[in-house]
Formats: sequence, structure tokens, C-alpha cells
Amino acid sequence: QVRLVESGGGLVQTGESLRLSCAASIRIFNFHAMGWYRQAPGSQRELVATITISGGTTTYADSVKGRFTISRDNAENMVYLQMHSLEPEDTAVYYCYGESRSRTNNYWGQGTQVTVSS
Repeated sequence: QVRLVESGGGLVQTGESLRLSCAASIRIFNFHAMGWYRQAPGSQRELVATITISGGTTTYADSVKGRFTISRDNAENMVYLQMHSLEPEDTAVYYCYGESRSRTNNYWGQGTQVTVSS
């Protein structure tokens, strides 16, 4: 069974940093890509960042470019989201996801809350 477990969320002030971690229960080479989505209260879930597992190609939402960095550790089966210069607008539940190599299945973590106070 595939499990993704996020950690690292919390309450920070504007301008501070956080690093989110996503631990996979299987080798992440089984995924085509992994990434992070977020969902703020009353809003739809939106893509934050993705990374392909084999090539390491990354994509970012325009709102986080230059502030957030996604990375992976293939040996540890981990994906990270380093977040700098956090803003109140970044407040949301952040979800880790993985897209299977067959592109037919997506897996989600339970989410971790990030709250940025002004």
C-alpha cells in the first residue's frame, strides 16, 4: 500500500521559512513525479510545485517562484518543499502527492497545516 506522510508544517510569521517533508512508503522511483498542492479555506486545491523523479525537472506556481524550492532524495524516498519569505497568502493545508509511472494513479498524503501570521 502506498502511503505519503507529510510533516514540517506549523505557525510562522511573515518572512520566515519552513521546510515540508514527504515520506513515501515505497521507493520513489515508482513514481513519475511527485509534488505539493495546497488548499486554503474556501479555495480549490492548487498546484504548488512538482518534480520528476528520474530527471528532477521542476515546475512551480507563479505565486511561489523564487521563494519555494522542491527537491527529492531518492535514497531516502523523500520529497521536500523549502519555503522562504512566507506570506499570509501561503496559509493553507499542504498535500504531498505522487503520480505513478503509468500515469494512471495519483496518491495523496493527509496534509500538513501551514499558517503564516502577519
